[in-house]
Amino acid sequence: MPVTAKICGLSTPETLDAAIAHGAAQVGFVFFPPSPRTLSFEQASGLADRVPARVRKAGVFVDPDDALLDAAIAAGRLDIVQLHKTAPDRAAAIRASTGREVWVAVAVKLRTDLAAAAGFAGAADRILYDAKTPDTAALPGGMGLRFDWTLLQGYAHPLPWALSGGLTPDNVAEAVRVTGAGAVDVSSGVESAPGVKDVDKIAAFLKAVAQC
Repeated sequence: MPVTAKICGLSTPETLDAAIAHGAAQVGFVFFPPSPRTLSFEQASGLADRVPARVRKAGVFVDPDDALLDAAIAAGRLDIVQLHKTAPDRAAAIRASTGREVWVAVAVKLRTDLAAAAGFAGAADRILYDAKTPDTAALPGGMGLRFDWTLLQGYAHPLPWALSGGLTPDNVAEAVRVTGAGAVDVSSGVESAPGVKDVDKIAAFLKAVAQC
């Protein structure tokens, strides 16, 4: 099976178009104001208009309330709700109430951190293994941090999963080889500055994934 890729944190028509043109399976819109990648509902709606049906739209949230979810899903015509710092029971409730596919981030630094994934069996559709950020960090992800990929070797994953955290055009092939990931997710690794996506880096990343 070919490896699929999600380009996350897109905020301009040019970079969104580049992600679509070069083969992204999913595109991600961030709805978290502290992030430099956050979108207004109006921006999300305009970008969603450019996304063909073959590419799925994901909204990225940090333990959101129902009002934010409902407004963002409507504006971005979201297919996927990606949750960070959200408990399993809340993830299950969101999955039931929205009818959307739910991805849940599990922050990883040590092998023992992987155990949190099991709590989302039946509550989510996919686990996103991401690098654990410092406790003092304002953002739960998108900081260019990576974890030790060998931690995933031999692990019995309780759900379908994707790899995130510190991926770049230069290391994604190695990451896939080491972990066996069938799906990858990138944000800061295709930026020229925080929140500023680079069309050439997007193209290079997706080319590297296509060759995995």
